[in-house]
Amino acid sequence: MKLSRLNRLIHRWGSVVIAAPALVVLVTGVILQLKKESAWIQPPTAKGSTKTLTLSFDEILAATSAVEQAGVSSWDDIDRLDVRPGKGMVKVRCNSRWEVQLDAATGDVLQVAYRRSDFIESLHDGSFFSDAAKLWVFLPCAIIFVVLWFTGMYLFAQPYLAKRKKRKAKAVGV
Repeated sequence: MKLSRLNRLIHRWGSVVIAAPALVVLVTGVILQLKKESAWIQPPTAKGSTKTLTLSFDEILAATSAVEQAGVSSWDDIDRLDVRPGKGMVKVRCNSRWEVQLDAATGDVLQVAYRRSDFIESLHDGSFFSDAAKLWVFLPCAIIFVVLWFTGMYLFAQPYLAKRKKRKAKAVGV
């Protein structure tokens, strides 16, 4: 089998194999590119009153627990804290996907918003489906995608290489 035919076969069937996972990765990637521009995807970062962090962990938990939407009653309901000293605030990311932004000095609630970017990221990397899907579906698809890039570049260059070869053969034969 000629290399050009094998190359087309690999390109065609590789594309079919990765169609669905590649579409998920591409669409979520485009959405994630816009996360800082869209409050719907990721809430904007508010600014606190001062750049000094004076809140204790107990005060952070109490202030977050006071926000009904967050559904926080203990530290088990909190995914992570994101301290932004330059902005004078603390982001509290809850397991419920709600984000509570607190003033780092006073503990006042600056903003409460639903955070969709983490969910979109889990779709993007395949971990939403399962760790097995991430390793056994999305990783092989990424490898196949790289192979498709190479075969696509070859398919693109092949007509130009063939024309060049014909010109050289014609020049030698003349």
